[in-house]
Amino acid sequence: MNLVKKINNLRKEKKAVILAHYYQKDEVQKIADFVGDSLALSQQAAKTDAKIIVFAGVHFMAETAKILSPNKKVILPDLEAGCSLADSCPEAEFKKFVNKHPGYKVISYVNTTAAVKAVSDIVCTSSNALKIIESLPKDEKIIFAPDKNLGEYIHSKTGRDMIIWNGSCHVHEQFSLERIMEIKEKYPDAEIISHPECNKPIQIISDFVGSTSALLKYAMKSSKRRFIVVTEPGILYEMKNNCPDKEFIPAPPTDLSCACSECQYMKMIDLEKIYLSLYQEKPEIVLDKKLIRKARKPIERMLKFSKDKGL
Repeated sequence: MNLVKKINNLRKEKKAVILAHYYQKDEVQKIADFVGDSLALSQQAAKTDAKIIVFAGVHFMAETAKILSPNKKVILPDLEAGCSLADSCPEAEFKKFVNKHPGYKVISYVNTTAAVKAVSDIVCTSSNALKIIESLPKDEKIIFAPDKNLGEYIHSKTGRDMIIWNGSCHVHEQFSLERIMEIKEKYPDAEIISHPECNKPIQIISDFVGSTSALLKYAMKSSKRRFIVVTEPGILYEMKNNCPDKEFIPAPPTDLSCACSECQYMKMIDLEKIYLSLYQEKPEIVLDKKLIRKARKPIERMLKFSKDKGL
């Protein structure tokens, strides 16, 4: 029996749901029950009657799933699958930073640990961050963490009083503006679409800037036939599935000798690890109940905002 059949049998037997982020390997996305951005996946899993959640993603994503489904067993197939962006905002340092700036509203990106979420007022995603900031009173002083590029993007759009944490995603920092423009010169009809975690010069030359799911939706709706995609290339699997008649060109990194445009953490999970984690029901994500309650509040504030605004 091959791995896919074994996984399917275990999924049914153990009443499990498998989630895969857009940046996962093609083979993993193919067998997942749901594919998407991290928060949306956790929300979908919470709505199911599954007893076990297998999250093919990175550590903070599995933590978020546990926060929203505290009574379900959440499994991360490889505990070493971390996130450079979440790691760039350590809990202890961030708490000190927040304490030094009393009176500031703390907005943290979903790409943070549960501990950082717990000291935040509102959690946001790359899809709704701009609208959440815009919804706050004009005189509100804001701390935004951890992604400096997303924070600067929001600041450029709103002009709000913001202190931005100096964090970043190692993948989105690696894309080469020069090589992207070389591709654009070769394919002048191609649209450049990028993630707001990219550096400002890349955002400026982009035809569209948005979250991973927003990039997918844009490509599906656009009348253009060719796109230069400036984010982790795992999203190309869904783009090609949804738009087989369109061409998607992954943006190259500065160093062409490495696979720097790929997130090595996202690529750590494969079918074998998913099978073993389901079979053994581990590694399990375990969070303190008090931490879950604290981290859930800023997420619920965001979800209420999104519901009220129809996002």
